[in-house]
Amino acid sequence: MKLDRFIRVAIAVVIGLAFVVATGALLFITESALNVWDRLRAGPAMILYAYVAVMVVLAVAAVWLVWRLVVKKNVEPTKARKPLSKKNIKQRIREAGEAGVDTSDAQAELQDLAARQAAGAVHLCFFGEISAGKSSLIKALVPEANVVIDVVGGSTDDVRHYRWRNDAGTEILLTDVPGTGGHEEGLDELATEEAKRSHLVLFVCDSDLTRAELAAIKSLLAFDKPIVVVLNKADRYSEDEQAALLQKLLQRIDELGGKAQRDHVVAVSAGGETEVIERRADGNEAAVRRDRPADIGVLVIAINRLLGDDSQPLDARRERAVFQIAADKLEAAEGEYRLQRSEQIIRSATRKAVIGAMAAVSPGTDILVQGYIGTTMTQELCSLFGAAPRDLDIEEFLSMGQSRAGRALPLSMAVAGNGLKAFPGIGTVVGGLAHAVAYGLIFDALGRSLVLTLTRHGELIPGTAAKAFEEGISEHLEAGVRRIAKMALDEKRD
Repeated sequence: MKLDRFIRVAIAVVIGLAFVVATGALLFITESALNVWDRLRAGPAMILYAYVAVMVVLAVAAVWLVWRLVVKKNVEPTKARKPLSKKNIKQRIREAGEAGVDTSDAQAELQDLAARQAAGAVHLCFFGEISAGKSSLIKALVPEANVVIDVVGGSTDDVRHYRWRNDAGTEILLTDVPGTGGHEEGLDELATEEAKRSHLVLFVCDSDLTRAELAAIKSLLAFDKPIVVVLNKADRYSEDEQAALLQKLLQRIDELGGKAQRDHVVAVSAGGETEVIERRADGNEAAVRRDRPADIGVLVIAINRLLGDDSQPLDARRERAVFQIAADKLEAAEGEYRLQRSEQIIRSATRKAVIGAMAAVSPGTDILVQGYIGTTMTQELCSLFGAAPRDLDIEEFLSMGQSRAGRALPLSMAVAGNGLKAFPGIGTVVGGLAHAVAYGLIFDALGRSLVLTLTRHGELIPGTAAKAFEEGISEHLEAGVRRIAKMALDEKRD
């Protein structure tokens, strides 16, 4: 209790002293300022103006330095957030190519779009899960088309186009894509991208939508794709069941944020063959196969209505979708480039750390904070990922890394020593090399933890990056020891 009272009295005394000091400083500054002002006013006007100008410049410089050090810079929105058009997507591709990014996939999308535009046909894609009956519907629309239909399901394993002209004479390419939900890798992505490249999408299903089908439709709606939901094999249901299913499908589209009209959800039957039991004249019964007529009239009407709707031009909507595909592929290529370039930056910093550790008389972990290497590596990685951290953020990250590196140094030394045992004939230099390898391992782990944070968050978060460094240090040490040990030995020999 007495101790508590003593602490409170001590705090009160400190506050009182601070008040006295602050008051005295304020009075001194005020008196000095007034004296200077009086003297300036009594002297030539030119000196007054020059003095004021110098003070303004110093004040602006001080504010700028404080802003630079303390206030976090606002990162400009990335180009991906701009409204996509042919001009800005081409500019992005050109700039990325000049920076060393592989832009071939993005360029291929624009070239394919140009080729389709030159051909002038309307692309209509039949899209849906495996065995939904897409190929059968195309066969019903274009009976002369050589469409392979497998009753087991999954007959389409690539993208196929079939020509069809509607009653208005419009040339339409019916695109059959692999059914989604199959086991072969890559076919789902192939089908989805082709659907996004088309003018119209006929989403074929044979019952209520599954979770996977809802996700696929949501993805297409995000690309502003005009969609007709086609309930195939509708002859399996009664009229009441059909009506209930159509209403349910329409409701599903509304819940996903789509604007589907009633005639954009249709029930059809692709026809085909059916097995019936036939009684013969001799009284015997036999199973025979008979053709079942197709019922696709409402589908043709829905297609014609969408083609005749001028409120939102299909070509413009298709262009925007392809530009977005190109942008996504460019972003993926940029991500791959950043990872490759970050690997080069980390390896360069690691090599410098190894050389610095071998050259130092008594190296210490403060190289992470005071050294040029750690700061440069952090700045280069942040710049690569488009982050603009405060100088204080970089200092805080390296300071946190220093404390964690100090705790990890004994482990790093042990791992380095074990790694060097894999290289015979290194003689008596193991001690110094082990120290250098340990520092290289720490720098390597530090850089990779920073890349992980920048990839996930898009900015330098000191605490998060330092925590990733601490949590992943053991894994990074084991993974990189042989490579960095070889690096240290090469530098030692040179």
